[in-house]
Amino acid sequence: FKPAYGSFILELTKDEPVGGAIELGTVTGDYALVLGGEAIGLEKLEDGDALVLAGSIPRSMPESIYRDILSRLQDHGILTAVDATGSLLLNVLEYRPFLVKPNQHELGELFHTELRTQEEIVPFAVKLRDMGARNVLVSMGGQGAVLADENGGIHRLPAPNGTLVNAVGAGDSMVAGFLAGWMEQKDYAHAFRTAVASGSASAFSE
Repeated sequence: FKPAYGSFILELTKDEPVGGAIELGTVTGDYALVLGGEAIGLEKLEDGDALVLAGSIPRSMPESIYRDILSRLQDHGILTAVDATGSLLLNVLEYRPFLVKPNQHELGELFHTELRTQEEIVPFAVKLRDMGARNVLVSMGGQGAVLADENGGIHRLPAPNGTLVNAVGAGDSMVAGFLAGWMEQKDYAHAFRTAVASGSASAFSE
């Protein structure tokens, strides 16, 4: 199974997996992606594929689920991105995910502080990167975004001009844009611009 850009996306709600999305199931007691009823074992992921773990987890899932998945994929060349909060995010850092994407409020909660500006966000994005994430992308809604990349670079962009129509899914679009931009040029500045453009385009659309 090879979607566009060779990426798998796992998105969960607090209660049940999202209908119609790639869900998480088990095969002989092991983790597997489930799409349209077909189980796809994690071993099917190949070097260069991307796996996005996003959202809160259903109550039926163990708190360690994202960590367990990343531990299985360690040293396999998989680009892993995690868009989650609290312990779900902190627990995966030891496995050096390619990307984590908290928003400014979620980043502040991790470090028990309030973050209002890009200047305030930078040192905490760097701290999260130093804790294990390769790249930390922080979304700020109408204030734009900040990226602390694995090479030590700090990138800032304002949000493009536009009218907010629907913010639901903008974070997912930002993650997808970052991965697509990286796969396209292997350049973090380009990936960051693509991420901000993608997230904004989603927010400005119905």
